[in-house]
Amino acid sequence: MRGRIFAPSELMVMPQWQGTGRAQQIHDALIQSADVDFVTLLVDSTHPRVQALYEEWGYEKGDEAKPSDDSPVYAVMVRTLRTD
Repeated sequence: MRGRIFAPSELMVMPQWQGTGRAQQIHDALIQSADVDFVTLLVDSTHPRVQALYEEWGYEKGDEAKPSDDSPVYAVMVRTLRTD
């Protein structure tokens, strides 16, 4: 994989907005404003529902990563925006 990459981190919405589609609207606005080829993010592997949500948004699970000894194992999620 080669190209420009955007890596959002810590996206969340207040509980009263959860389940309303606001998180996806914010996410989509962020990635549409970035001139990149790929978007990548890390999802805690103990949260399969979050991983499934990002898969619904067009991400694919790649490898797993453990950035440090005391961190959880993360699923590396990648969404391709452009391949030219």
